[in-house]
Amino acid sequence: MAGKPVLHYFNGRGRMESVRWLLAAAGVEFEEELFETREEFEKLLQGGTLMYEQVPMVEIDGMNLVQTRAILRYVAAKYDLYGRNQEEQAWIDMYVEGLRDLSDMIMYFPLSLPEEKEMNLEYILQRATTRFFPVYEKALRDHGQDFLVGNRLSWADVQLLEVILMAEECHASVLSGFPLLQDFKVRTSQIPTINRFLQPGSQRKPPLDEQSIGTAKDIFKFEQEQPTPV
Repeated sequence: MAGKPVLHYFNGRGRMESVRWLLAAAGVEFEEELFETREEFEKLLQGGTLMYEQVPMVEIDGMNLVQTRAILRYVAAKYDLYGRNQEEQAWIDMYVEGLRDLSDMIMYFPLSLPEEKEMNLEYILQRATTRFFPVYEKALRDHGQDFLVGNRLSWADVQLLEVILMAEECHASVLSGFPLLQDFKVRTSQIPTINRFLQPGSQRKPPLDEQSIGTAKDIFKFEQEQPTPV
Protein backbone atom coordinates (compact mmCIF):
# COMPACT_ATOMS: atom_id res chain seq x y z
CA MET A 1 0.00 0.00 0.00
CA ALA A 2 1.40 3.39 -0.98
CA GLY A 3 2.26 5.76 1.81
CA LYS A 4 0.67 9.12 2.42
CA PRO A 5 1.68 12.03 0.18
CA VAL A 6 4.37 14.17 1.81
CA LEU A 7 4.25 17.92 1.27
CA HIS A 8 7.51 19.88 1.43
CA TYR A 9 7.10 23.59 2.07
CA PHE A 10 7.49 26.30 4.67
CA ASN A 11 4.96 26.57 7.48
CA GLY A 12 2.51 28.84 5.70
CA ARG A 13 -0.08 28.97 2.96
CA GLY A 14 1.65 30.11 -0.19
CA ARG A 15 1.25 27.99 -3.30
CA MET A 16 1.05 24.78 -1.30
CA GLU A 17 -2.27 25.74 0.28
CA SER A 18 -4.28 24.84 -2.82
CA VAL A 19 -2.62 21.40 -2.77
CA ARG A 20 -3.65 20.97 0.86
CA TRP A 21 -7.21 21.99 -0.05
CA LEU A 22 -7.43 19.54 -2.93
CA LEU A 23 -6.03 16.58 -1.01
CA ALA A 24 -8.30 17.36 1.93
CA ALA A 25 -11.38 17.62 -0.32
CA ALA A 26 -10.48 14.24 -1.82
CA GLY A 27 -10.34 12.77 1.68
CA VAL A 28 -6.62 11.99 1.37
CA GLU A 29 -4.47 12.07 4.49
CA PHE A 30 -1.09 13.68 3.96
CA GLU A 31 2.05 14.45 5.91
CA GLU A 32 4.10 17.63 5.86
CA GLU A 33 7.82 18.29 6.06
CA LEU A 34 7.83 21.97 6.97
CA PHE A 35 11.06 23.91 7.06
CA GLU A 36 11.42 26.99 9.22
CA THR A 37 14.97 28.14 8.42
CA ARG A 38 17.07 28.86 5.37
CA GLU A 39 19.39 26.03 6.40
CA GLU A 40 16.55 23.49 6.34
CA PHE A 41 15.51 24.70 2.88
CA GLU A 42 19.08 24.51 1.62
CA LYS A 43 19.31 20.93 2.85
CA LEU A 44 16.33 20.11 0.65
CA LEU A 45 17.95 21.97 -2.25
CA GLN A 46 21.16 19.99 -1.82
CA GLY A 47 19.23 16.73 -1.85
CA GLY A 48 18.70 17.11 -5.60
CA THR A 49 14.96 16.43 -5.56
CA LEU A 50 13.82 19.93 -6.58
CA MET A 51 13.82 20.04 -10.37
CA TYR A 52 13.84 23.85 -10.52
CA GLU A 53 15.23 24.47 -7.03
CA GLN A 54 11.80 25.69 -5.98
CA VAL A 55 9.00 24.50 -3.76
CA PRO A 56 6.26 23.35 -3.38
CA MET A 57 7.21 19.71 -3.79
CA VAL A 58 4.99 16.71 -3.13
CA GLU A 59 6.20 13.15 -2.74
CA ILE A 60 3.49 10.93 -4.16
CA ASP A 61 3.41 7.56 -5.96
CA GLY A 62 7.20 7.34 -5.97
CA MET A 63 7.61 10.76 -7.60
CA ASN A 64 8.84 14.13 -6.41
CA LEU A 65 6.30 16.43 -8.06
CA VAL A 66 7.10 20.12 -8.45
CA GLN A 67 5.38 23.07 -10.14
CA THR A 68 2.09 23.86 -8.47
CA ARG A 69 -0.25 23.39 -11.43
CA ALA A 70 1.38 20.07 -12.35
CA ILE A 71 0.89 18.88 -8.77
CA LEU A 72 -2.73 20.01 -8.69
CA ARG A 73 -3.60 18.42 -12.03
CA TYR A 74 -2.05 15.13 -10.94
CA VAL A 75 -3.93 15.14 -7.64
CA ALA A 76 -7.20 16.15 -9.31
CA ALA A 77 -6.91 13.38 -11.90
CA LYS A 78 -5.78 10.74 -9.40
CA TYR A 79 -8.67 11.38 -7.03
CA ASP A 80 -11.42 11.84 -9.63
CA LEU A 81 -11.77 15.61 -9.28
CA TYR A 82 -10.87 16.44 -12.88
CA GLY A 83 -14.07 15.78 -14.80
CA ARG A 84 -15.36 12.81 -16.74
CA ASN A 85 -14.08 13.77 -20.19
CA GLN A 86 -11.89 16.27 -22.03
CA GLU A 87 -14.68 18.82 -22.35
CA GLU A 88 -15.25 18.89 -18.60
CA GLN A 89 -11.49 19.09 -18.04
CA ALA A 90 -11.32 22.11 -20.34
CA TRP A 91 -14.02 23.89 -18.32
CA ILE A 92 -12.28 23.00 -15.07
CA ASP A 93 -8.99 24.36 -16.42
CA MET A 94 -10.60 27.63 -17.50
CA TYR A 95 -12.27 28.18 -14.15
CA VAL A 96 -9.16 27.26 -12.19
CA GLU A 97 -6.79 29.40 -14.26
CA GLY A 98 -9.07 32.41 -13.84
CA LEU A 99 -9.16 31.89 -10.09
CA ARG A 100 -5.39 31.74 -9.99
CA ASP A 101 -5.18 35.38 -11.08
CA LEU A 102 -7.33 36.49 -8.14
CA SER A 103 -5.74 34.14 -5.62
CA ASP A 104 -2.25 35.38 -6.54
CA MET A 105 -3.30 38.98 -5.86
CA ILE A 106 -4.67 38.03 -2.46
CA MET A 107 -1.73 35.77 -1.65
CA TYR A 108 0.82 38.53 -2.21
CA PHE A 109 -1.26 41.23 -0.50
CA PRO A 110 0.38 40.75 2.94
CA LEU A 111 3.74 41.52 1.30
CA SER A 112 2.54 44.97 0.21
CA LEU A 113 4.52 48.00 1.32
CA PRO A 114 2.69 49.82 4.14
CA GLU A 115 2.00 52.84 1.96
CA GLU A 116 0.51 50.63 -0.77
CA LYS A 117 -1.71 48.35 1.33
CA GLU A 118 -4.89 50.41 1.13
CA MET A 119 -4.53 50.89 -2.61
CA ASN A 120 -3.77 47.21 -3.19
CA LEU A 121 -6.73 46.09 -1.09
CA GLU A 122 -9.07 48.39 -3.02
CA TYR A 123 -7.73 46.97 -6.29
CA ILE A 124 -8.22 43.37 -5.13
CA LEU A 125 -11.80 43.99 -4.05
CA GLN A 126 -12.58 45.87 -7.25
CA ARG A 127 -11.24 43.05 -9.42
CA ALA A 128 -12.97 40.38 -7.34
CA THR A 129 -16.40 42.00 -7.54
CA THR A 130 -16.33 43.31 -11.12
CA ARG A 131 -14.24 40.79 -13.06
CA PHE A 132 -13.94 37.45 -11.28
CA PHE A 133 -16.94 36.72 -9.07
CA PRO A 134 -19.45 37.74 -11.78
CA VAL A 135 -18.01 34.97 -13.96
CA TYR A 136 -18.67 32.29 -11.34
CA GLU A 137 -22.06 33.69 -10.35
CA LYS A 138 -23.08 33.45 -14.03
CA ALA A 139 -21.54 30.00 -14.39
CA LEU A 140 -23.59 28.64 -11.50
CA ARG A 141 -26.75 30.30 -12.80
CA ASP A 142 -26.31 29.06 -16.37
CA HIS A 143 -25.24 25.55 -15.36
CA GLY A 144 -28.13 25.12 -12.96
CA GLN A 145 -26.27 22.56 -10.84
CA ASP A 146 -24.73 22.59 -7.38
CA PHE A 147 -21.26 22.48 -8.94
CA LEU A 148 -19.42 24.42 -11.63
CA VAL A 149 -18.80 21.48 -13.98
CA GLY A 150 -20.95 18.40 -14.48
CA ASN A 151 -23.00 17.42 -11.45
CA ARG A 152 -20.31 16.53 -8.93
CA LEU A 153 -17.45 18.12 -7.01
CA SER A 154 -14.37 19.00 -9.04
CA TRP A 155 -11.07 20.78 -8.63
CA ALA A 156 -12.78 23.96 -9.87
CA ASP A 157 -15.25 23.93 -6.97
CA VAL A 158 -12.52 23.37 -4.40
CA GLN A 159 -10.45 26.20 -5.84
CA LEU A 160 -13.45 28.53 -5.94
CA LEU A 161 -14.30 27.92 -2.28
CA GLU A 162 -10.68 28.49 -1.27
CA VAL A 163 -10.55 31.81 -3.11
CA ILE A 164 -13.94 32.93 -1.78
CA LEU A 165 -12.72 32.42 1.78
CA MET A 166 -9.46 34.21 1.00
CA ALA A 167 -11.41 37.17 -0.37
CA GLU A 168 -13.67 37.24 2.69
CA GLU A 169 -10.59 37.49 4.86
CA CYS A 170 -9.84 40.72 3.00
CA HIS A 171 -13.40 42.03 3.27
CA ALA A 172 -16.15 40.08 5.03
CA SER A 173 -18.99 41.28 2.79
CA VAL A 174 -17.25 40.76 -0.55
CA LEU A 175 -19.99 38.29 -1.63
CA SER A 176 -22.87 40.61 -0.77
CA GLY A 177 -23.86 41.02 -4.42
CA PHE A 178 -23.52 37.35 -5.34
CA PRO A 179 -26.33 35.21 -3.88
CA LEU A 180 -25.46 32.07 -5.82
CA LEU A 181 -21.86 32.24 -4.64
CA GLN A 182 -23.10 32.70 -1.09
CA ASP A 183 -25.18 29.54 -1.42
CA PHE A 184 -22.25 27.75 -3.08
CA LYS A 185 -19.97 28.66 -0.17
CA VAL A 186 -22.41 27.29 2.41
CA ARG A 187 -23.15 24.16 0.39
CA THR A 188 -19.57 23.18 -0.40
CA SER A 189 -18.34 24.04 3.10
CA GLN A 190 -20.71 21.35 4.40
CA ILE A 191 -19.19 18.56 2.30
CA PRO A 192 -17.75 16.29 5.04
CA THR A 193 -14.16 16.17 3.80
CA ILE A 194 -14.06 19.92 3.25
CA ASN A 195 -15.83 20.66 6.52
CA ARG A 196 -13.16 18.71 8.40
CA PHE A 197 -10.46 20.79 6.72
CA LEU A 198 -12.20 23.98 7.81
CA GLN A 199 -12.21 22.98 11.48
CA PRO A 200 -9.63 24.25 14.00
CA GLY A 201 -6.66 21.92 14.29
CA SER A 202 -6.67 20.82 10.64
CA GLN A 203 -3.68 21.18 8.32
CA ARG A 204 -5.16 24.33 6.82
CA LYS A 205 -2.79 27.24 7.36
CA PRO A 206 -3.74 30.70 8.66
CA PRO A 207 -3.17 33.90 6.67
CA LEU A 208 0.35 35.28 6.69
CA ASP A 209 1.12 37.52 9.65
CA GLU A 210 4.20 39.61 10.36
CA GLN A 211 6.04 36.74 12.01
CA SER A 212 5.40 34.25 9.20
CA ILE A 213 6.24 36.90 6.59
CA GLY A 214 9.57 37.45 8.31
CA THR A 215 10.26 33.72 8.39
CA ALA A 216 9.40 33.35 4.72
CA LYS A 217 11.65 36.26 3.78
CA ASP A 218 14.53 34.70 5.68
CA ILE A 219 14.01 31.29 4.07
CA PHE A 220 13.56 32.43 0.48
CA LYS A 221 15.72 35.57 0.56
CA PHE A 222 13.04 37.76 -0.98
CA GLU A 223 15.37 40.73 -1.19
CA GLN A 224 17.62 38.86 -3.63
CA GLU A 225 15.12 36.60 -5.39
CA GLN A 226 11.58 36.81 -6.69
CA PRO A 227 9.17 35.48 -4.03
CA THR A 228 7.73 32.77 -6.23
CA PRO A 229 7.48 30.06 -3.56
CA VAL A 230 5.06 32.13 -1.49
